[in-house]
Amino acid sequence: MSYNSATAAGERASFDARSAAIVIAAVSIISLAAAWLFELYGYKPCPLCLEERVPYYAGIPGGILAAWFATRAPRVAVVILAALMLGFLYNAGLSVYHAGAEWKLWPGPDTCASDGTFKPGALLQSLRSNAVVRCDDAALRIWGVSLAGYNVLISAALAAVAAFGIWRSR
Repeated sequence: MSYNSATAAGERASFDARSAAIVIAAVSIISLAAAWLFELYGYKPCPLCLEERVPYYAGIPGGILAAWFATRAPRVAVVILAALMLGFLYNAGLSVYHAGAEWKLWPGPDTCASDGTFKPGALLQSLRSNAVVRCDDAALRIWGVSLAGYNVLISAALAAVAAFGIWRSR
C-alpha cells in the first residue's frame, strides 16, 4: 500500500459511524440539559416541547450503542444510526409545525389548549387548577428564534450527522 492510499484510507475513516454516534449522544445530552435548565429558570414546556424531547432521549442510548457496535458489528451500528436519523427527521418536521404555530402560520394542536377532559359542573375548578402551557405562544425567543425553531436546526443537523455517518461507514 502506498502512502497516498494509506492517507486516503485514514482520512476516510476520520468521521465514520462511531464518530457520528458519539456526536449524536453528546448533542442529545447537551440539548436535554439546556431544556431542563430553561425549565429551572421558569420556562415551562408545552406538550409539543415534551414530545420533541423524545428523539433526544433515544439519541443518548442509541448513540452510545451505535458507537459501541461500530467496531464490533458495523451493520448494527448503521441500523441504529438509520433509526436515529429517521427520529430526528421526524422531530425536525414536528418542530417546523410547532414553530409555525408559534408564528401563527397555522393553528397549533388542540391538546395544547386544554388537557382534553371536560367535567360538567367543574369547569371553573378545572380552569383554576390547570396551568396550561400553550403550544402557539413561544415562551422564549433568542435572537428572534424560538426554542422550537432552534430544535428544527438541531434535529436536522443530527439527522444529517447520522446520514453522513452511515454514508462514511459504507
